[in-house]
Amino acid sequence: MDLRNAAGVKVRAPARLHLGFLDLGGSLGRRFGSLGIALERPATEVTVRRSTTDAAEGPDSDRAARARDLVRDKLGIDGRFAIDVDAALPAHGGLGSGTQLALAVGVAVARLSGHDLSPRAVATVLGRGRRSAIGMEAFAAGGVILDGGKALAGPEASAPPPLLSRFPVPESWRILLVFDAAREGLSGPQETAAMATLPPFPPEQAAHLCHRMLLQALPALAAADADGFGSVIGHWQRVLGDHYAAAQGGGRFLSPQVAEAIAAIEAEGIPGVGQSSWGPTGFAIVDGEETAARLAATLRRRFASFTNLSFDCVRGNNQGADIIAL
Repeated sequence: MDLRNAAGVKVRAPARLHLGFLDLGGSLGRRFGSLGIALERPATEVTVRRSTTDAAEGPDSDRAARARDLVRDKLGIDGRFAIDVDAALPAHGGLGSGTQLALAVGVAVARLSGHDLSPRAVATVLGRGRRSAIGMEAFAAGGVILDGGKALAGPEASAPPPLLSRFPVPESWRILLVFDAAREGLSGPQETAAMATLPPFPPEQAAHLCHRMLLQALPALAAADADGFGSVIGHWQRVLGDHYAAAQGGGRFLSPQVAEAIAAIEAEGIPGVGQSSWGPTGFAIVDGEETAARLAATLRRRFASFTNLSFDCVRGNNQGADIIAL
């Protein structure tokens, strides 16, 4: 998209769920490997305009300004840009707030300056994608995304993980989100330290997870079988939750109250539940809008006394970010 003659650009970037890593040990030469889902909402919304002076306003405007400055420096851009962050994802909530904001600003600045770079190229400029490509691929085209993990050596070691597959989120599926406004997930140095102190991940466990992903979860996804897909996700989440427990307070979930809500969802026969990234956001994969809305209403009544919890029922995003010239 050539935006060199535009006065500015408005970008709406989707939140994403990060469902977990397949191999934390990298016994075959690639580490991590991630699955994620792009969401209809919540979303990051940013307006970037050409200006005579730099400016940045709105929630997380400092992070937006840093992304602008980094892309401008790396690409040798001379212009000045005013940024309005119209809506930002909850920071450190497991929804990809940092990557989506940085990409929204970075892509806008690059394209307004005549650099028609892909989201993956801009993410590389910004230093994103060190462990996972889910955020950049959610921005690029949405869907259910599987990446191939980071190479441990060779020329690929400095590159973001490769995209292995992208399936559309089935139209009938809804993602029930459980938010905890009182907590934040690990990020930055805390996340790095936590990852470094995790116990070794058994290669046989990684092999088992990869086996189920390739020959159970992805075929179920292709057939729009929410329970078949969800049974793998729920199992995977339990394995990873136990592995991460010491780093997040001793449980499978960062938030005990989110854990209670997720247990209530499981009791309704929904197998595809878990926590996105380090949380605190929980999720459930539900087949059918009416079923999901009814379950969300039940949860709001049951957990009304937990004023920090909120629930939303959303579709998947199958197109990625909206980029509109002004």
